[in-house]
Amino acid sequence: MVDFRPRRREKPAVESATHPIRTWTWRLAHGRSLELGPRSVIMGVLNVTPDSFSDGGRFFAPEDAIRQAKRMIDEGAAIIDVGGESTRPGASSISATEEQQRVLPIIEALASQADALISIDTYRAETARLAVEAGAHIINDVWGLQRDPAIAGVAAEMGTGLVIMHTGRERERLADPIADQKQFLAASLAIAERAGVSPDRILLDPGFGFAKETTEMNLELMARFGELHGLGYPLAVGTSRKRFVGGVTGREGDDRDVGTAATSVILRLAGAVLFRVHNVAINKDALAFADAMVARGLTLPGR
Repeated sequence: MVDFRPRRREKPAVESATHPIRTWTWRLAHGRSLELGPRSVIMGVLNVTPDSFSDGGRFFAPEDAIRQAKRMIDEGAAIIDVGGESTRPGASSISATEEQQRVLPIIEALASQADALISIDTYRAETARLAVEAGAHIINDVWGLQRDPAIAGVAAEMGTGLVIMHTGRERERLADPIADQKQFLAASLAIAERAGVSPDRILLDPGFGFAKETTEMNLELMARFGELHGLGYPLAVGTSRKRFVGGVTGREGDDRDVGTAATSVILRLAGAVLFRVHNVAINKDALAFADAMVARGLTLPGR
């Protein structure tokens, strides 16, 4: 039986004595893997939707989606995260069939034309299975395996990487944000354990913006991010162009990219290893400086 309890990890031999962030090997589908820790990993957002909050409709046409994916790869994205259903608050749900019609041709094309890793942003087990068969390496579930728990079985059976995200939607939440994170993610990890997902295939994501309605809620989560390391897994983050970034900067949409890059740096210094962003180039440059400081032993207090 897999033990998902928080645990100590031996410091890898490849780490320098001053490097404060552990090295992890993230095992993915189709025999691939990715080293996490020493350098930030960027996951480029590719919304194949007409109604996503930031870029809805821009990449809905397959040729536009492929062009954007290649642009993000050229700019430094190691992973392209393909989503077919908007996750913005109040968005209309679509059928599994429609979701698959949107994402599968894009995944097939990327798998045949590029060497980048591919992630499928879905909570549906059926879509996840078809996406992996089409070439995806990672499943990114914004419902933390709790909307369709069968998706964990797909991840285990097909040997994918798995991003398990926290959400506060459609449920009662604990008053303390970190306590709520730990309670929700513990339930998600129990689902993964029962399905047989290996721990070295899992990343956790605190879900910035997902039922964290106010700017203050998200800022508190950022300030206390280091407490999440007690869960024992590498941490991914997705702050890109979120409403709370606008709440701090006063900017809208694409104009939130500089603010996003600032959050990426802060969270990198707090120990995040993977960053899901719309604008790859600006975050890559910002994170290059954060990585340079992390390599010299600089992290935020509490890390």
